[in-house]
Amino acid sequence: MTNLLTFGSWGTSTLWRGLVVQKRVVTGVFLRETRTRFGRQKLGYLWAFLEPVLFIGTFYLAFRIGGKSMPVGMDIVTFITTGLVPFQMFRSVVGRAMTAASANQALLTYPQVRYLDLHLARLLLEFVTFSVVFVVILGAHSMLFAPVIQIADLLSVLQGMIACGLMGAGVGLVLSSATILWPSMAQIQSALMRPLFWVSGVFFTANDLPVVARDVLMWNPVLHGVELIRDGFFVAYSAEHLDSGYLISWVVGSLAAGLLAEKLTRQRLNQ
Repeated sequence: MTNLLTFGSWGTSTLWRGLVVQKRVVTGVFLRETRTRFGRQKLGYLWAFLEPVLFIGTFYLAFRIGGKSMPVGMDIVTFITTGLVPFQMFRSVVGRAMTAASANQALLTYPQVRYLDLHLARLLLEFVTFSVVFVVILGAHSMLFAPVIQIADLLSVLQGMIACGLMGAGVGLVLSSATILWPSMAQIQSALMRPLFWVSGVFFTANDLPVVARDVLMWNPVLHGVELIRDGFFVAYSAEHLDSGYLISWVVGSLAAGLLAEKLTRQRLNQ
């Protein structure tokens, strides 16, 4: 019994030391990524806000000129923001995950640094960045044009953002591993993201789609993530076609597939 207790204590201590080391590594890579990504640009971190603001402004004018009507309880800015920012986060996480190893190849010479640490640091950076962008844009819009803002369910909004980020991490891990075997996968990923932008609910809600189109587009898990965010954000909107189970399945499945792909690729590289 004493031997078992000693072994258990040793195992717990080793696990804890490993977690502490990983935390330090991820934090260090996170800070390095922040400086690398924003420190080299003249506008720095401000560019993270300007890019979506330019997108929102462009489509705001297009909606105004085209006379597109918004669903009840939504204005154009909040409608576009609650669709655009989650999708941009998903797309950015996928893209950053695919280049995590190649952009930080020098760090991999250190024994404490693992491929997964690079992916985790980039996921955290993208999630923090786009969450701040989401809050700042909607907060500024509220203060300037809608002093009273009501959020139906803040937890649902947070869950939707997390789901989009984690799906991006899982898909990015799979594609980054595939890129090692098939370098052309990077170009394929870029090509796939363009049409995905138009079918992920940035400019429409699932409730407004014709039945035939909805039956096809609801296979897109990012659309479910956007619907969850809008269902939680807008008091007057109810996402009637949201399938939380399907969204969770994609989150868990993509992460499991991504971690497995990362492990298999790591073994292949070490051979």
